[in-house]
Amino acid sequence: MGNFPESGILVEAEEFDDFGGWVLDSQFDLEMGSPYLLAHGNGRPVTDATTVISIPEAAKYNIWVRAKDWVPGHHPGRFTLAVNGNTLRTVFGANDLDWSWQYGGNMELPLGKIKLVLHDLTGFCGRCDAIFFSRDDVAPPQATHAAARAWRRKFRGLPQDPVDIGTFDLVVIGGGVPGVAAALTAARLGERVALVHDRPYLGGNASVEIGLRPRGVTGPLIDELSQRKPDGDLYASELLDAEDNATVFLEYAVYNVVQRNSTIISVDARHARSGREVRLTAPIFIDCSGRAIVGLLSGAETLFGQESQSEYGEKLAPADGNNMHHGNTVFFRTRMARSPVAFPHVPWATEVAKDFSDLGGQLTKPGIENGPGPAVAPSFVSDPNVPRRMTRPLTHFWEYGQWLDPYTQGEHIRDFLLRAIYGTFSNVKTKDPRTYANLEFDWVAYVPAQGEFRRYKGDYVLTENDIRNHKRFHDAVVQNEGAFCLHYPGDKKYDFRLKWWEWDERDGKPYDIPFRCIYSVNISNLMMAGKHMSATHVASSNTKFMGNGGQHAIATAAAAHLCKKYSTTPRGVYESHLSELQRIAATITGTDCSYPRSHL
Repeated sequence: MGNFPESGILVEAEEFDDFGGWVLDSQFDLEMGSPYLLAHGNGRPVTDATTVISIPEAAKYNIWVRAKDWVPGHHPGRFTLAVNGNTLRTVFGANDLDWSWQYGGNMELPLGKIKLVLHDLTGFCGRCDAIFFSRDDVAPPQATHAAARAWRRKFRGLPQDPVDIGTFDLVVIGGGVPGVAAALTAARLGERVALVHDRPYLGGNASVEIGLRPRGVTGPLIDELSQRKPDGDLYASELLDAEDNATVFLEYAVYNVVQRNSTIISVDARHARSGREVRLTAPIFIDCSGRAIVGLLSGAETLFGQESQSEYGEKLAPADGNNMHHGNTVFFRTRMARSPVAFPHVPWATEVAKDFSDLGGQLTKPGIENGPGPAVAPSFVSDPNVPRRMTRPLTHFWEYGQWLDPYTQGEHIRDFLLRAIYGTFSNVKTKDPRTYANLEFDWVAYVPAQGEFRRYKGDYVLTENDIRNHKRFHDAVVQNEGAFCLHYPGDKKYDFRLKWWEWDERDGKPYDIPFRCIYSVNISNLMMAGKHMSATHVASSNTKFMGNGGQHAIATAAAAHLCKKYSTTPRGVYESHLSELQRIAATITGTDCSYPRSHL
């Protein structure tokens, strides 16, 4: 396994008995190597996380903690570790390093049970991945490669290979609105379906963790699953729980694909809390992750960034293609308390926020965006030459990461936006302390609304002109609607704000989505639904809407049903069973995209 410790005790933070005020953050597992505990207190230290472990042999142990100093030079995420009532002298999250094992000293530990306590010092996103008690001086391995994963499995007592949990008729990856729609449709068509989702709540960008409302064509099924409970959570879980054919794997992230040539045999997924790894086998897979994760793991052809105008003849495309994409957004909400509320000095945040002091564009509550917020010396100045939408502080103006790699820099993108929000909040309170003495955070998300990742390439790539001209497709299976919504970064002063936002409503009429856009061009049994369907950057700025993606998902689930019925592939359905697919999709979505071939 390399020059790694061969003996010791590994304590994963996600397995603590009591998280206290810390939260489990598993969204960057594939990026930084593991889920971790996050002290997300918005400037107020959170309550301690605690656990009890067993020491098998009384001895002196070296103590290592894997942590991150997320703003080097400032160390806003500091915390301490107490072992059996003794607080280590080392303060973690203050060593100017990215994720790394930090030595905390050594300690004589008695045989039997001892208590560990993570104590947050700041309330500003301290983060702890794991603790290792070692009998030697070798540092534990970094957790971003296969050997380190194997080392962790060994110390957690987990098998080195995933556990095979059986075969399904269909596996859906991603539990956002499209994924839930696909799983519900398949289950109601009689198929045994597994839904694998890497978060504790269903809904993706519509979930209670983020709170956007589905746009585009919704239809009866999307409206059904998108209803919200009083706490803002969707009713999606209850609907799937009511389906005997549906099995939901929450907090499982797909990390590997087993395939034979161009056919996927199974996917492997890891549970965030336990580290348990499972293998799910099926004849058909639908990727609704929004990240094209199954495609990246299987070698599916994908598209990324902006295509040039000449490539597809799109007027909204840039003259030259590039890797710019839609960034991520962190939502927040403030309120006025009944008495004054202090907020710490945050120079590390105002480095990013600068003098920006407008908290408009809040998420009022799940499903309601673009709420007002306190502002001091508003940054948006009326200019008759600028469209009105660019003079308002809308929710999605808090966006960042358009030129960064969304797969490897996601944590940095989220953290940068948190710094912008904390800095802006501090500016408002300090610039007008009398008016905003009572201002406090009601909620700040730590899970960002995800923007654009790679898109699949299908047998057809939908373009701006197809949408604008309402091109008729003989294999149209559902309809989408809405505006082209293109985001452009580059605000001269605040790089967490958009420079320009294109909102082109066309003629406002729905348009067709051909079936060839929702199955992979080179992976025989893989379909996709949502923001990463086969479309150009410009076209996907409309097809990406969650309601639209839910319609794609219904069609893919119907196609999976026919794949089983006729023992064929998605392309086989296109070639031989298209009319039947269109009839099923029309019944579920309430729209009929089929028309006589003489109209072509």
